[in-house]
Amino acid sequence: MRKVYYIYNTQTQTYERVYPTMRQRALNIFRQLLFGMGLGAGFFIILLIIFGSPSEQELRKENSQLKAQYNLLSRRMDDAMGVLQDIQQRDDNLYRVIFMADPVSPAIRKAGYGGTNRYEQLMDMANSKLVVNTTQKMDVLSKQLYIQSKSFDDVVEMCKNHDQMLKCIPAIQPISNKDLRRTASGYGTRIDPIYGTSKFHAGMDFSAPVGTDVYATGDGTVVKVGWETGYGNTVEIDHGFGYMTRYAHLSEFRTQVGKKVVRGEVIAGVGSTGKSTGPHLHYEVHVKGEVVNPVNYYFMDLSSDDYENMIQLAANHGKVFD
Repeated sequence: MRKVYYIYNTQTQTYERVYPTMRQRALNIFRQLLFGMGLGAGFFIILLIIFGSPSEQELRKENSQLKAQYNLLSRRMDDAMGVLQDIQQRDDNLYRVIFMADPVSPAIRKAGYGGTNRYEQLMDMANSKLVVNTTQKMDVLSKQLYIQSKSFDDVVEMCKNHDQMLKCIPAIQPISNKDLRRTASGYGTRIDPIYGTSKFHAGMDFSAPVGTDVYATGDGTVVKVGWETGYGNTVEIDHGFGYMTRYAHLSEFRTQVGKKVVRGEVIAGVGSTGKSTGPHLHYEVHVKGEVVNPVNYYFMDLSSDDYENMIQLAANHGKVFD
């Protein structure tokens, strides 16, 4: 129903009907439209603030899904790191031990990324902390997998060379000593026969007549034939794979530098040259530059009972000749 307007006439003291012009009617309608539109826009803005636009709702949903996926990915990478660490321990403590190889250095395994900030471009992303943390885990996992892959390449190569390594490891006594009667003194702290003081004896002594055959205890290459202070006439053999043997106080040489020798080949004769109190052979085994107890390297030359006897003889304080 259309509104009717009246105005009070003071002269006639009556209400007279007012008929608005077209312009007034248009303005009135326009004002009502503006009010309605403003009220609708206000409600719309309030709804957007409370519930967001459909696109924002979709973005929130996608963001929530991405966050859940990143969390799941992070947990899966933690699990993968746990499996990788188990593989690394097996590699260092089993596979490499079998082949007597050094474990992979922790400094190499745990090496990080240097240089500029690799994750600077990720800092502006939503949930940047989660994204950066997950990316870092991925980088660490990728690098450690690469290092482990290279380590397994080395293990495979060692498998291929295993037969050759077994031939090269010192594994017999350096002179004929089946009855063990020529075992004079073992590895460890002993009383010096000349100075009478306690000193470390870096090898084993075998008493034998001058000229008794001295054998190479493993395949290798002769790297030294000559005189060495204290040791007298000396032969050294590089067996490869970190092994080296030394034969000292010799009377004569029966090999030469550069010669490829095999286990059991005669390389010299027993003597009493250098710092020595009687005919004997001083024998040393070095592994990766460290002198070790030779008694652990006679396993191809002795029965289990003889090996036990050898250990007991080597452990006593028998006669030291040098």
